[in-house]
Amino acid sequence: MKVNAIKVNNDIKTITLIDQRFLPRELNYYECSTTENCYDAIKLMIVRGAPAIGITAAFGAYFALNESENFEQFKAKLEYLKSSRPTAVNLAWAVEKSADLYQKYITNEKNEISELLWNFANETLAQDIAINQKIGEHGKALVTNGMNILTHCNAGALATGGYGTALGVIRAAHEEHKNIHVFVDETRPYLQGARLTAWEMHEEKIPYTLICDNMAGFFMQKKKVDLVVTGADRIALNGDSANKIGTYSVAVLAKYHNIPFYIAAPVSTFDFSIQTGDSIPIEMRDICEITSFGKTMVTFDECLAQNPSFDVTPNSLISGIITEYGIIYPPFKENILKLRERII
Repeated sequence: MKVNAIKVNNDIKTITLIDQRFLPRELNYYECSTTENCYDAIKLMIVRGAPAIGITAAFGAYFALNESENFEQFKAKLEYLKSSRPTAVNLAWAVEKSADLYQKYITNEKNEISELLWNFANETLAQDIAINQKIGEHGKALVTNGMNILTHCNAGALATGGYGTALGVIRAAHEEHKNIHVFVDETRPYLQGARLTAWEMHEEKIPYTLICDNMAGFFMQKKKVDLVVTGADRIALNGDSANKIGTYSVAVLAKYHNIPFYIAAPVSTFDFSIQTGDSIPIEMRDICEITSFGKTMVTFDECLAQNPSFDVTPNSLISGIITEYGIIYPPFKENILKLRERII
């Protein structure tokens, strides 16, 4: 991707984010130099996508330390950061890693710990790009020449440090000239597919077709879809995977039509502390996202609504999980435990 979602300003120690609320019509930027800036960027979906949220939180931890007079204040600011969005595990991972780093070097001078946290955030960004490229390398083996691939939401360069997870698989296959075509679900209600994934496909000159979410079954029935690849925001020990709302519906349709359904996600997305997807917290967002279209109200003022931002796809619907270490196949719990042993 020519434009990265996160730009690091090492000279003045701030980060600049693409404000994804305005894409693709406008390319605006949001500067982060405080804990509150990072909290707002995550909460308001200026930055979104589990890996990109985690990276932003890592830089937020650096700002939090600089704003704190003691460890208790630092911990409180980290908890504040962590509360911005509950579902994506990368956020908690980055915050907890920062806290661990502080504890490890607690006897050092504050400015030395601050430098360690800044370096950790930069490393998290660089590693994420390298990890995404590895995911793409492993995932492209699943893609054959001429395939039609369906993806949901945005798991591309805009949702990560760069390159992408699900779109990293697509991008790697395209780079090998596999003559692929991508069906892009619009992803109601926030339209990450229509606004962001379609834009990334356009920018990369990858053939694509934008469809409404409720058209996926139609194209599957017509045998126009050969493979489904999505990202994930949190994966349980048994392989149950939380992703943008509507992913579960796509997985059910894929199962019925005998279409392989894969998750592409870094190992940092696994939550080894929870057994199943039943324990994954689901963020409920403001109903204005579904009662309005942009600034235009599409229903009556007193309309009752609910707006869960994620759903959980059971492991029984997942063909495999593409990680930087390779593809995990069923039995998921057994193989995820083997992966955990490998990385600890």
